[in-house]
Amino acid sequence: MRARNYRAVKGQPYTRKEFVKGFPQPKITKFTMGDPNGKFEYEARLIALEKAQIRHNALEAARVATNRLLMEKLSNNYLLQVHPYPHVILRENKMIFGAHADRLQDGMRRAFGKPIGTAARVLPNQTIITVKVNADGVELAKEALKRGSAKLPIPCRIVVEKARLEEA
Repeated sequence: MRARNYRAVKGQPYTRKEFVKGFPQPKITKFTMGDPNGKFEYEARLIALEKAQIRHNALEAARVATNRLLMEKLSNNYLLQVHPYPHVILRENKMIFGAHADRLQDGMRRAFGKPIGTAARVLPNQTIITVKVNADGVELAKEALKRGSAKLPIPCRIVVEKARLEEA
């Protein structure tokens, strides 16, 4: 099966992991990278333009692509956060094609499917990735997010704004 088969948001999300045996763990494990304690002037966000499901391996590929450029140029002077978590469990009813395959499969009888991966559901205008940088790294953050958005199955836009300073 291809990833585009799972992009559309259809039906109820299937998320109850306590009832599912043997589903693969999400490939994305780190959601925050860089310097979490740093104070940054600007915030660049990657925002989804459509409603879709993003598979866990696409989220991981976007995180790696974005982080690689930031790590090379800014070393550790940034904060990268991936916001959606892949909760939805994807299932596939595997079918065997070819000669004499009809003896091995049951077609649509009991076609619930086996778990094959996980996905995150995103809505329009939802933030997918946030990068916080200082003034000298704004253009680099935009380029990094552009590279990350190329790994995602939906169109995205990049918004840069001055960071709100948290008062403690």
